[in-house]
Amino acid sequence: MTIGPSDGQCWQTDGVKEYHDYFGTPTHDDHVLFELLTVGVFQVGLSWQAAASKLPVYRRVFAGMAIPQVAALIDEVAIPEIAADPEMIGNQRKVRAVIKNARAILKVQQEFGSFSAYLWAFVDGTPFLLPAVTRSELTNQSSLGSAVAKDLKRRGFSFVGPVVTHMFLLAAGILREQILDD
Repeated sequence: MTIGPSDGQCWQTDGVKEYHDYFGTPTHDDHVLFELLTVGVFQVGLSWQAAASKLPVYRRVFAGMAIPQVAALIDEVAIPEIAADPEMIGNQRKVRAVIKNARAILKVQQEFGSFSAYLWAFVDGTPFLLPAVTRSELTNQSSLGSAVAKDLKRRGFSFVGPVVTHMFLLAAGILREQILDD
């Protein structure tokens, strides 16, 4: 699977086309970062567009994606209830990961001041530009994504392997691709 800078910018939700111009735009907003990370978690085994098309559902079932409220959810009650929602991607492991990630973000915020400050420290505050490649040479992993994934896991995050983290960093504008044949 290759990941391009336009993936996820436009998709259909209940037949209505939505434009999400923040995909790939550098963001320092913890709320947006949590949303993008959540899309990444649900993207495992799906396309970015399929997972991102459920963003309105994630917002509804995960308390508006408010990090403290999601972190406070009681696993035994919330996980089966959220997974059973007919509009939701019903994978209980992924639902558990979102709640676990919200809790991990709160700890990161205590240590670094914000989730954004933690993430942007990996690139000294400037988006990291990957070497230029043709569209056919795009990969779904990077050394930066692998390093961040390893540290996220160490801090208690779930579903943040090298591929998910690479895509998340692209979506957040922390990592940038240069495509020669565009």
